[in-house]
Amino acid sequence: MAEKTQDLQVDTHPLNEIRRTIAVLSGKGGVGKSLITALLATYLQRSGKYRVGVLDADVTGPSIPKMFGADKFKPRGSDEGLFPVHTHSNIQLMSINLLLEDPTAPVIWRGPILANTVKQFWRDVIWGDLDFLLIDMPPGTGDIPLTVFQSLPIDGLVIVTSPQDLVSLIVSKAIHMAQMMKIPIVGLVENMSYTTCPHCGQRINLFGIGHSKQAAQEAGIPFLGALPIDPELATLSDRGQIERFHKPYLQSCLEALEKIPSRYQTFKVPDLTPADDEKEILSDESDTRKQSDDSGGSMKKIAIASDNQVVSAHFGHCEGYTLFTVSDGSDEFEKQYLPNPGHKPGFLPNYLNEQGVTVIIAGGMGSGAVEIFQEKGIDVITGAEGDVDQVIRSYIDGTLQASGAVCHEHSHSGD
Repeated sequence: MAEKTQDLQVDTHPLNEIRRTIAVLSGKGGVGKSLITALLATYLQRSGKYRVGVLDADVTGPSIPKMFGADKFKPRGSDEGLFPVHTHSNIQLMSINLLLEDPTAPVIWRGPILANTVKQFWRDVIWGDLDFLLIDMPPGTGDIPLTVFQSLPIDGLVIVTSPQDLVSLIVSKAIHMAQMMKIPIVGLVENMSYTTCPHCGQRINLFGIGHSKQAAQEAGIPFLGALPIDPELATLSDRGQIERFHKPYLQSCLEALEKIPSRYQTFKVPDLTPADDEKEILSDESDTRKQSDDSGGSMKKIAIASDNQVVSAHFGHCEGYTLFTVSDGSDEFEKQYLPNPGHKPGFLPNYLNEQGVTVIIAGGMGSGAVEIFQEKGIDVITGAEGDVDQVIRSYIDGTLQASGAVCHEHSHSGD
């Protein structure tokens, strides 16, 4: 079986370097598998240490785009392939719903066509550099899970279940399939485990006491914790705002995922947080903000206020900051993403200063924020618009000019 699985594996796009591929599977539908997938992707991306993508393999019941508020986004194509869309926190995403003219139209395809669609998402989509690609699998053990396990190099499988009497039988089927296909099992997560009374704080087991932990022990796989029924999480998911959920659930599952070794061990994720001695230098001397690369050249870190890969019109209210590290005399750059940590007067300019930013670019900015940046020795360019990659190219070419656009009609962080 192992040799057959190896023979059927499909190469990903030549421009891709995907370090860990994680499948999220449930033995049956309705247990919140897609919710777990979206939440894990959100947590991993928010850490600032990883580049994350989600491949929605649930072709007949895709719900991932809606949770991220990306159901109206459309992928871009080129001669090289298809590019995934980017969510508000820069998670890359591909789903069949993003390709349909009418997202509400049913996908009435036979099994082989469904399975081939998933293979195309792996083979033809230009994911680029990813530390984690999470695959939201359809429920059960049918054609698509079989195709994914045979065709893609799965590094780990997270099994999602619920606290019901049949859990042991259902989980056993999923576990046995993974073992037959020689897929490493990361562990088991129980969703809808309980809820908490908003008045007295008492824990209520709506579906009875779960048996998932016992089922995991009997199968010899790790139990990675339980996710409660949380009205806030449900509301944000329905609104397409799951990336705004901040309660620390699924920590054991996250720790298990982070322990999975990368296929490219030489790669090292850049740390967005300066060391303590670097912070001291940055705060004491603005002249030292230009760092040097290995060749002795000067380097700059440029932050662009961004909304889904587009320059945000409002510096303080943007979804996040796309950070570019640029060397003088070179048209190449390193790109990172930093989610907006929140709006507090005067906080964001100091926060970006701590990240080593030397230039800030935005559509508009409050005068108070401009003054703080200038006090820190950080150049401010406002009035920019368009795709952030095109804007940084214009900056490198020296064709990007400041318009002096200062926001007076909105309350921005730093005003």
